[in-house]
Amino acid sequence: MEKEQHKNGGNKYSIIVPTYNERLNIALIVFLIFKHLRDVDFEIIIVDDGSPDGTQEIVKQLQQVYGEDRILLRARPRKLGLGTAYSHGLKHASGNFVVIMDADLSHHPKYLPSFIKKQLETGASIVTGTRYVKGGGVHGWNLMRKLTSRGANVLAQTLLWPGVSDLTGSFRLYKKSVLEEVISSCVSKGYVFQMEIIVRASRKGYHIEEVPITFVDRLFGSSKLGGSEIVGYLKGLAYLLVTTVR
Repeated sequence: MEKEQHKNGGNKYSIIVPTYNERLNIALIVFLIFKHLRDVDFEIIIVDDGSPDGTQEIVKQLQQVYGEDRILLRARPRKLGLGTAYSHGLKHASGNFVVIMDADLSHHPKYLPSFIKKQLETGASIVTGTRYVKGGGVHGWNLMRKLTSRGANVLAQTLLWPGVSDLTGSFRLYKKSVLEEVISSCVSKGYVFQMEIIVRASRKGYHIEEVPITFVDRLFGSSKLGGSEIVGYLKGLAYLLVTTVR
């Protein structure tokens, strides 16, 4: 522990991982987090929304391997939205920093040391992974999905001017106090939550830094992004345009 405190200033990182039907991915993502954060004090908070595929049973086995103090299962009875999943996990976070990442391996834990290093060097309130700067990218998407994602970001950039290059990404590190303050003003529950929280943080003047990442499409399971989420994104964009643009 003395080594951890020396290397990271005594900081502790609470990694919130929302899950739904991630039985095939959760063990690997946990293993990779431990592999890449050997000298870091952290806990993993898994917020599972009643997965019928046995995700929670796998998490309980992981607790036996790594310890219930390192792997926290904070389950909910059903799917209640990403935004509320983060809020639920935040209530159980004991760290002074919070990391939010996906369970489907699209956010590789190898980038976590870069997030932590960037924050320590700059004192940033938020460090966000971005696909849209030099060194970042996307792997495994077809052309249509790339155009859709890029178009969504360009549209949001044009209308909202948030000061970050990747609005819809969800791989981020926050000061816990900042996340608590900003999340209290957010109303979105689905995928648009990622955009709302970064826009509101920018409007409040918080220091935001970016780290280039390569987003890899999920290896196992199916994507949960559908037509309803795209409609929700457009509605959320309109809402933020009305409520945040000065």
